[in-house]
This record gives sequence, structure tokens and C-alpha cells, in this order.
Amino acid sequence: MPPKKNADTASAKPAAKASAANTSTKSAPKSASKPAATGRGRPKKTDTESAPKSSVKKEVKDTKKAAKKETAEKPKTTVEQPKKTKTVATTMSTSASKKRKADEDDEKPREPKKPRVIREAKSKVVKPKAAAPKVVINEVPTTRLNVFVCGEGSSGELGLGAAKNAIDVKRPRLNKFLDAQEVGVVQVAVGGMHCVALTHDNKIFTWGVNDQGALGRDTAWDGGYKDIDDAANSDSDSDDEDSGLNPNESTPTAIPANAFPKGTVFAAVAAADSASFALTNDGLVYGWGTFRSNDGILGFDPEHRVQTTPLLIPSLKKIKQLACGANHVLALNDKGSVFSWGSGQQNQLGRRIVERNKLHGLQPREFGLRKNIVHIGSGSYHSFAVHASGKVFAWGLNSFGATGIRDNAGDDEAAISHPVEVDSLSGRNITQLCGGSHHSIARTADGQCLVWGRVDGYQTGLKVDSLPEDSIIKDERGRPRILIEPTPVPGINAVVVAAASDHSLVIDADGRAWSWGFSATYQTGQGTQDDIEVATKIDNTATRDRKLNWAGAGGQFSVFTDAASV
Repeated sequence: MPPKKNADTASAKPAAKASAANTSTKSAPKSASKPAATGRGRPKKTDTESAPKSSVKKEVKDTKKAAKKETAEKPKTTVEQPKKTKTVATTMSTSASKKRKADEDDEKPREPKKPRVIREAKSKVVKPKAAAPKVVINEVPTTRLNVFVCGEGSSGELGLGAAKNAIDVKRPRLNKFLDAQEVGVVQVAVGGMHCVALTHDNKIFTWGVNDQGALGRDTAWDGGYKDIDDAANSDSDSDDEDSGLNPNESTPTAIPANAFPKGTVFAAVAAADSASFALTNDGLVYGWGTFRSNDGILGFDPEHRVQTTPLLIPSLKKIKQLACGANHVLALNDKGSVFSWGSGQQNQLGRRIVERNKLHGLQPREFGLRKNIVHIGSGSYHSFAVHASGKVFAWGLNSFGATGIRDNAGDDEAAISHPVEVDSLSGRNITQLCGGSHHSIARTADGQCLVWGRVDGYQTGLKVDSLPEDSIIKDERGRPRILIEPTPVPGINAVVVAAASDHSLVIDADGRAWSWGFSATYQTGQGTQDDIEVATKIDNTATRDRKLNWAGAGGQFSVFTDAASV
């Protein structure tokens, strides 16, 4: 046997290697994983060089045998046992080290981890993709207005409150309930017996008759009513005496803001006889009230007979202009297409409405004017549209030639069922069109005020006997009945025109108001109940030094505005 020292040394070497192999497998090079020399001693070359060949051959041979035998008997003891012991120790040591490290980490204050991946995700949340901006297609008016009213106020349509002097107003009077500083009206729409106004702070005020929900708000009142005739015959001269009017109708009041979605911005308002509409700056339309037919209430839409609060009309998008007749509405969108809805009994919708399916008319529909229309207008029962080319189209009731179309004009049942070009208006650069029950009025770009239609109630403001013979249609008795040729009113440089049932209004370039026609309820503002035969300036203290900029005609009253100095 080799000396004990050599055996111990041989045993220690493989143990050390085994331990290194177990603890350094991942980091050590591949060659280091091979075990070192065991009890065999050094390589043969080294042994033969360390002793003389002649004297030690036998000894070396015996030594090799002994070493070989010892190695065969003790390899598992000398190599495997240390390996097992060392491996367990290393594992226990590693576990203990990890536990100590975990305990130490628990005792240390922990800092929030901010991995780069989390920061990237957080960045996406903090900086979301910007929402698409709201498309604004209608400019919101900002000029505050003074509002003047005249005519019949027995139903609160003048908005002067419930005072006694709110009944008959002979000449334009400043409405103090619509003070430019406190209320700040920027636009007004006049219906048959009610009004709608838009204010500078995006509120919608209404006043007048609310029998079919035209005011869009609750006007219930516990007070009683006085007989108007009794009030008129009262001996009291106090202007503040109660007239018996419902103050909730006769006093301009805002529709509650929660009637519309938050963020809604209005650009215009419009009014029919018993319905009202509001146009937003992004082209949406809200409406309330109802439409009437020859048989009474027709309905607001197919689902609502009377709509007492504002309701979005979902089929209308990107609308730029609204025009109301007595019981129908036109809407013009940003592509130049025209929609119509309401009562179609006089063909004012420009599309065929079968009587048994008359509720179909309550849905807005396109009807032929599908592009390049730049302006729309309406009379009580007829309608107009101006094409970008300058052509003018008309349709609806034509029993008094209100459309300007000669075909069947004068026949009791005459009507134009679909848009037809009005040759006498085309190419005249029309900028505004409107009408009453049986007559119409237009303004041209150069300020001409054109009139046509019924003449037997002075609706045109012209002396009929001075008109060309071929422009007049007479009745069976030879009396002038219709002015079929659009004819300018002399002496007026018009900027705004308006018409109601049987009277007309104009604002000229100097800011003066003109009126003519039926005046039984002082609606002409001339201070008389006699009809005004020809176009006449309105001259009174309240408006004399004002520069008026707009006029609106109701069924039995009128409204004027001028820019306020606030």
C-alpha cells in the first residue's frame, strides 16, 4: 500500500473537485467538470522520470497494483461520500443564506418598484389618445339685442308680463323683461302666437301660448283669468294692473338647462305656429310642441302627439339652417341637401304624403333637393330653396300664386307637389325668402325688396292699379287678385324682410322699419287698426333714434331688434 499520507492526499483531491463541480457547474469551464487524478498518482510520464528504471521497476509495479487495488476498494468512500456531505452542506448553507437575506429584506424599508415596463404602461394611461374635436359648423351669435314689440298681446305673445298695458301695443315698445344687460338676447324667432329667444349665455327663453307645448317648459298657474273685454273697459288707468294673463306664459322665461345634454351649445332658434326648434353649433336639432292639420292636432312625431319638453330629432345631422312655416319645417344640411317634415296637406313638404299615412310626414326626409342648396325659406303653407347656381325652387300651396309659379295660380286647390324652378326669380341673386299665408317677399343681394302673391288685403304693399296688366291675375269679377310677377317695392334698400299671415315688414340699410298689410291688431306698428295699403316707415319715439337690424312677424304681432350698447 502507498503511504497513508499519499492515500489521504489522494482522497482529498477528488473531494475538493467534487465540491467545486457541485457549486460551480454554471460558471466553470467545461474541462473543470472532469475529476482530478485519484489514488493512481501522477501521470505515468512523471513517475518514470522521478526514479531510475533499473532499480525500481518491480517496486513501481507493486505500487501500481496496490494503488489500483486500493482505488478499486475505496472509490465510493473516498469520492462519493465527501460529495454527498459537501452537497448537503452547500444546499443548507444556501438555504440559510437565502432565509437570512429574506429576513434582512423584510426589516429594510421597501422602496416602490418602478420597472420600465410599468412606466411605459403608466405613460399610456396618463397620456391617452386625444378625442376627436367637436365639429362646429354654425357660428354662435354674440351681439346683444334690444327687443321691441307691438300688436296683439292678449295671449302673452308680446312677452310684456301680465300687466294691463301688455294687451294692445300700438307701436313698437322696448321689452324690459328682455333687458340687454341682464338677459342679453342674441337672436329671436317668432311663431304664430309665441316667441323663442337665444341669449348670450346659451339659454333659451320662451313666451306666449303654451297650449300645445310650444314653450318647452311647465307654465302651470293657479291664478284665475279675467275677461279681456272687462279688463279693457276698466276705469283704472294703472299700467301695472293685472290683466289676468298667465304670468308663466306672458313673462319671458328660460327653459331649464337640464332639458338639454350638458355641453350643448346653441346657434339659432326657430318657431312654427305651435312648435319650436333649437339648432346647435354642431348641427343637431331639438324640438318641442306639435304640428296641426286641417283636422286639429297632427302630432310632433310618430310617437308623440304633443311634446312638452325639448327632444332631440336624431335623424338630423350637420344642419346649417332651419325655416318654419305654420305647420311644417325645412332643414338645410352642410352638403346642401334639404329635409322637410310636419303637415303635408298643402304639399308644402315637397313630397307625396298619402292621407291615410299622414304621420309619415312627421319624420324628416330628403325629397329631391339633395345637393348645392345654399338657402331655404318658407311661407305659411309653401316653401322655397335657392340653388348655388342662382336658381330658385318653390312648392306648396299656390291658390294665390304665393310660389311665384303661374301654373294653376288662382285655382282654389292649386298646389305645386314637388320643387319647381321659379323662372321669374332665378338669376336675381336672392339672399332671403319668406312668406305669409298667401303672399311672399324676398330680398336680393343688391337690396331690392320683391313681393308677389295675394293683393286684395294690401299684402304686397304696392298700388295695384299701377302694376303692369300682364303681372296681375284677376278673379271672375275682374278684380285684381294675384300679383304673379315678383315686383320690387320702390324706395326701399332692404337688408331684412319678414312676413306673417297678411302683413309684411322690412328693415332697410338705414336701420328703419317699414310695414304694410293687415293691421286690425296693430301688428304693423303704425298705431292704427286700419290696413296699411303701401309700404310705410314706422316712426315712433322708441325706435326713431335706433338703427334696427332685424324684424319678425307673428300671427297678430311683430318684433324688432337693434344692437345694444353694453
